[in-house]
Amino acid sequence: MQHHKYSLTELENMMPWEREIYMGLLSKHIQEENERIEKENRKMNNG
Repeated sequence: MQHHKYSLTELENMMPWEREIYMGLLSKHIQEENERIEKENRKMNNG
């Protein structure tokens, strides 16, 4: 909710297809963040 600046009320009022798109975007963002963090951790552990 914080990343895309939606409130809980806005999410609850979304159409099912809108929520599905939002969840897809959020999932992609989380994956990218995890990859970035892993990369940073590897850099710290190896260097």
